[in-house]
Amino acid sequence: MKTKAERVFLLTLGWEYLPKAWSVHGWDPTEFLTEPVPAVVVETDEGYVLLDTGFNPALIHDKALYDRFHGRVNGVRAVLPPGDEDPLLVALEAINVSLKDIKAVAVSHLHNDHAGGLRHFIQDVPIFVQQRELDFGLFDFPKAEENGVFRVDFDDPRLRFHTLQGHLNDQPEEILPGVEALPTFGHTPGHQSFIVNFRDGTGMVLAFDAADLMENFEKELPIGGVVDVEPATTTVHIKRLKSLALERGYLLVPGHDPHVWPKLTQLVQENGYHVPKHLTTEVLFSS
Repeated sequence: MKTKAERVFLLTLGWEYLPKAWSVHGWDPTEFLTEPVPAVVVETDEGYVLLDTGFNPALIHDKALYDRFHGRVNGVRAVLPPGDEDPLLVALEAINVSLKDIKAVAVSHLHNDHAGGLRHFIQDVPIFVQQRELDFGLFDFPKAEENGVFRVDFDDPRLRFHTLQGHLNDQPEEILPGVEALPTFGHTPGHQSFIVNFRDGTGMVLAFDAADLMENFEKELPIGGVVDVEPATTTVHIKRLKSLALERGYLLVPGHDPHVWPKLTQLVQENGYHVPKHLTTEVLFSS
């Protein structure tokens, strides 16, 4: 890798109130969690890279649109921060980054809480996505929508998609300076996780929805929300991500953990938007 990342900004663009069984297969369906909706901005020598984009607020604020789209995903409620402003724009402004500063975008997958902000990047910004994920979102209707993938969020010919031809046994592939993608299919047909490599030797393995919670990693529990696979097969990705983090000495970050994500966000911010060198996954996961 010729260049590596310098700083990282962890954003919370909303929340989802949902049964924990979506995150941990076989969990009591009456137990609910409020899980954060994450996005990550990585600062590199070549500009800022955005990983995931949050919700499309229009589909939440408007009751008819909410019922049309989110109402089809049973047991999951989308929640935005207070106010009428776009959470992605507010979060970027808070870290003094404008849309024009974003030189590339990569999405873990096309679920509504990850791809809803792609509409901001129609002006020649490359968007990295797995080919099989884009095919699922564009062409497998109504199945994709029934599984929380809303074509309205990304079906725009002005979006410049760079499609990856990943396979499950592939090694991590550098797609942007300091950022690697790893196919972790299962949560959706083309889900991918990311690895961020920092100049100081630290790094992060960002599972996104290959593992929502610290419990998925600690106890190697399969996720509950899957498309066209058995939940048990998702432990293959969980073990691989754990192994990769251990091998490189990187932090292992679950995608939607309501305790880990805000804790890590605060620690990174307090450290000048760098990962603290002596922060371990075990410390991060501790209460």
